Amino acid sequence: MTELAQATADGLLRFQGQVFRCALGKGGIRRAEDKQEGDGATPAGLLPLRRVLFRADRVAAPACAVPKELMAPEDGWCDDPTHRDYNRAIRLPHPGRHEALWRQDAVYDVIGVLGWNDQPVQRGRGSAIFLHVARPDLAPTEGCVALPLKDLLAVLAAGLRGIQVAG
Repeated sequence: MTELAQATADGLLRFQGQVFRCALGKGGIRRAEDKQEGDGATPAGLLPLRRVLFRADRVAAPACAVPKELMAPEDGWCDDPTHRDYNRAIRLPHPGRHEALWRQDAVYDVIGVLGWNDQPVQRGRGSAIFLHVARPDLAPTEGCVALPLKDLLAVLAAGLRGIQVAG
């Protein structure tokens, strides 16, 4: 059975009868056809959970219904629409513009890679849309969906397989 959560513009994520506060993109929720790289918006639509990455030096391997992978200090994500690796996991150093996934803060201690602009990748349509750990004040993201760590681990353990984002 596919287990989907619903995220709405009011900053709520509903899953299996529970409601969690979440952070969404600082650019709001944007229709899929209008989503662009760097707009800070969370794309509307079905975002399947592809896999979960985690830092074993900070958290235990999360229980989840999708494949999980250890992160390493060399892990990154290409967000350079001019580079052939756009919207893909990369190893650092990397010549294109990118995000380091191994961060000093806890935001990427657990990352759910959400299926956005990945089958196929279209340059400039947005990259690195993740489900990740929220900042303590639930500050807006750059387009991702973020939950407090305990809530993130709970929804992953309950079998989350994707998020339906609705404006």
